[in-house]
Amino acid sequence: MKSLLKASARSCGLLAIAACALAGTPALADHNDSIDSLDHAPIGVMGDHRHDKGEWMFSYRFMHMDMGGIQIGTDSVTPETVATTVPNRFFGNPGQPPTLRIVPTEMFMDMHMLGAMYGLSDQVTLMVMGNYISKKMDHITFAGGMGTNRLDTFETSPMGFGDTKVAALIGLTDKIHLNAGVSLPTGSNTKTDDIVTPMGGTPTVRVPYPMQLGSGTFDLEPGITYRDQTDTFGWGAQVRGTIRLGSDNGYSYGDTAMATVWGAFSLNQAGSLSGRLQAETIGRVDGMDPLIMGPVQTANPDFQGGETVTAFVGANFAVTQGSLKGWRLGLEGGLPLVQDLNGPQMPTDYTFTVGVQKSF
Repeated sequence: MKSLLKASARSCGLLAIAACALAGTPALADHNDSIDSLDHAPIGVMGDHRHDKGEWMFSYRFMHMDMGGIQIGTDSVTPETVATTVPNRFFGNPGQPPTLRIVPTEMFMDMHMLGAMYGLSDQVTLMVMGNYISKKMDHITFAGGMGTNRLDTFETSPMGFGDTKVAALIGLTDKIHLNAGVSLPTGSNTKTDDIVTPMGGTPTVRVPYPMQLGSGTFDLEPGITYRDQTDTFGWGAQVRGTIRLGSDNGYSYGDTAMATVWGAFSLNQAGSLSGRLQAETIGRVDGMDPLIMGPVQTANPDFQGGETVTAFVGANFAVTQGSLKGWRLGLEGGLPLVQDLNGPQMPTDYTFTVGVQKSF
């Protein structure tokens, strides 16, 4: 809850754009102005629209994700169950107990995303997006090699720049375009932090896979997007994937596939409400970083990925007149409906995205 309040405080200044959008806007039937809240998909959908030749658009998004608890498949388990029953794949190495004696309990991630789009032609739009990420994960360390006595708690909190996305949106029709993207490995995958071991030590180690900021690999990001609208309704669908090329530090993250559909209802030309469903599958980590080792679920490459279905609600606002004309504000929150996770992992509690966009 504290993280949600902080995220809301960061974005409250953006609400002025929504207020300007809804104040004194034209009637719904007056759509002579090209600016309309339905022109863009919900703010959580990337690469949803193209631009006219020579047009620029700049955007900023803030995304917060909150995770907590422990889940194996679709079943919730306690930290004590993990600490006493889940095998440690590194058992047999010096200092490695037979079960997982360090158990993550909560994770928070904040991501600041800056993007630019440019209409190379009426059919091709170029896009680039960079981001800055901060993560925090809370852990419980259980004492010794067995039992349920809690020794201590600790937190790891890496932060820095993530991977950079570049893409071309290639129009097939007025309503359909290809998403041809590449992810560049500009984010670090060698972050370290201090931990507490079951024997009471406090070494500095390379943090596990979910806490690294970059993939370490060049990735293909293909996709296809469909979007259409009337004066009152907007709708669309997108299918995208991530294909890892090669490996770094002995491993690569799992490939992903995502499909989403959305619909939006216009309140007036300046405001609309949306609903969205997203299904995603994420593969396990392929290979292993030899410097990521420990009696914790996040260090096991097999305990990564899974299948999820998430429901989102959102709102888009577009300022159609005045000094802020052309500015857009989007908000979207997501709650998971289904989470089938590979091995013990923390399920997602909720996500929240807020962003502003401006075309020139």
